[in-house]
Amino acid sequence: MLVIVLENAPPRLRGRLSVWLLEVRAGVYVGNYSRRVRDHIWAQVEEGLEDGNAVIVWRSTNEAGFEFKTLGSNRRMPVDLDGVQLVSFFPPQPGESAP
Repeated sequence: MLVIVLENAPPRLRGRLSVWLLEVRAGVYVGNYSRRVRDHIWAQVEEGLEDGNAVIVWRSTNEAGFEFKTLGSNRRMPVDLDGVQLVSFFPPQPGESAP
């Protein structure tokens, strides 16, 4: 299983992802592909994201059962803690509410 979530992405990237993945909600794409195809799809996201942000999550055989990568500016950033991937939050910017 593979999930990609986009925010502030250009329409052409959203259309390109719709070729491979099912858009179950606005900006949320799901599918089931091999690592090679997943890497190809993520390369398309990297190329076309512009000022938006994205996260990709896929099934893995690690303890958590999944892995993820992020791209673009976001308050949530992945952190590796003793081999376990967690999410850290940057402090809110002035005028922004906490999560």
